[in-house]
Amino acid sequence: MTDDVLFLSRDRVTALLDADTAIASQRAAFGALGAGGAGAPDRPELPDLPGKIMHPSRFDDSVVFAYVSRLSRDTGAVAKFGSVNPGNAAAGLPTVHAVITALDPVTGQLAAVMDGTAVTTLRTAAASAVAFDALSTADSAELALIGSGTQALAHARAVARVRDLKSVRVWSPNPERRARAAELLAAELGVAAEATGTPREAVTGASMVAACTLSTTPVVRGAWLAPGCTVVSVGSFEPTRSEVDAEVVRRAAAVVVDDPATAAAHAGPVVDALRDRLLTREDLIGLGEVLTGTRTARTGPDDIVFYNSVGLGVQDAAAAWAVIHAVRGVGR
Repeated sequence: MTDDVLFLSRDRVTALLDADTAIASQRAAFGALGAGGAGAPDRPELPDLPGKIMHPSRFDDSVVFAYVSRLSRDTGAVAKFGSVNPGNAAAGLPTVHAVITALDPVTGQLAAVMDGTAVTTLRTAAASAVAFDALSTADSAELALIGSGTQALAHARAVARVRDLKSVRVWSPNPERRARAAELLAAELGVAAEATGTPREAVTGASMVAACTLSTTPVVRGAWLAPGCTVVSVGSFEPTRSEVDAEVVRRAAAVVVDDPATAAAHAGPVVDALRDRLLTREDLIGLGEVLTGTRTARTGPDDIVFYNSVGLGVQDAAAAWAVIHAVRGVGR
């Protein structure tokens, strides 16, 4: 190690990776994936082959994960190591904790070590905002937020950067937490925000639904979805976790994922739909393909579109280097 290595705390990362910077990083990540699929040079390595490890613990309900990826020739390799601990939610703690290291693109020397919890939260929400921007109708303005924790709040803030939100309805199992989240978002975003007594009340009539839970059973039902609704799920990152039911997939005119190969192996609703032959692998559309115009998801205003994210290493690589560039003043 040298004195040139950056050591960045959670507060420092949060200050540097504002919503717009995070969203720009995720557009770059998925744009690179989309271009790489078309054979462009310097394409990111497919994060699941072999750069992704996700291993459920045999001791408790936690999951350990590791990602390795590189975004481009100008940015070095990035590795993230951490765990998902669902029990943290009851204590008001983030359910994901991680550390990120970044290497110099030329020498391979250590360039930075930073808090990976903040990066994960911000890049996940930013990627969902990119998905909503690409997949939802331009006039979408009502957000149903399933979850009231750190990730859910980050999602509302990020979505507000790409759509002119008029209202947010929040549901989570804890009445006090969902009420507190609604109050916070109303003050912060200047929108009508309310806590609902059931997930159905939150989802019914919404043009956008963001599911940010660690539920192993569906909390969003396809029967509740209004025509034109766009559903984003970020908690269905394991085969055993499905925030949405099969009817969501069945009603969807398009099923979009962060990476088709990764989703087919890890995304609970997708794994189930492939097994039950509701989908084929060819039906899965990569978000990068939508961004680069290779494939089309929404074909009309009444289409229901479902996006399932399990998270990719290239997202961390893009976000981490956005942070490093912000420290160094690159691009200013």
